[in-house]
Amino acid sequence: MSADFTRTITVDATPQQAFDAINDVTGWWGRITGRTTSVGDEWVYVVPGLHYSGMRVTELEPGRRVAWLVTGSYLDFVEDHQEWNDTTVTFDIAETDSGTQVTFTHAGLEPRVECYKVCSDAWSMFIAGSLKDFINTGVGKPYVFSGAEALSADDHQELHDEVQASAAME
Repeated sequence: MSADFTRTITVDATPQQAFDAINDVTGWWGRITGRTTSVGDEWVYVVPGLHYSGMRVTELEPGRRVAWLVTGSYLDFVEDHQEWNDTTVTFDIAETDSGTQVTFTHAGLEPRVECYKVCSDAWSMFIAGSLKDFINTGVGKPYVFSGAEALSADDHQELHDEVQASAAME
């Protein structure tokens, strides 16, 4: 049995509606820079001063599966700031008698890694709360920034480039 973090939700939507909602990352997780619509697309999610994730879309099977590779990361609250690097995030989608089931897995996020508790709690909040609501109602609860902590698209790209350069030097 895998120790990777997994969370399953059942939604009142078609598999294609769930797939479309998952790919609208801004609607349930938070603002991103980049695209999520084709294999090979890259995008960035940032919580200023706390968390950065650079992602590459590695699989898109409409109505069935979405997968992302974490190409770069920065977690301010753990010793190994790049703990997520080269981990994968997947969403497996299946129609069931009780609705559409979405199984989220963050492969590499295991109890042995330092961020497991904080990161699994955050993923649970976003998957079982915001994403589920977004699929069911069209309204999620993404993390929203305002004021001085808000980053522009240029800021996202600059941070992405800095983290990528730092990772290449290690």
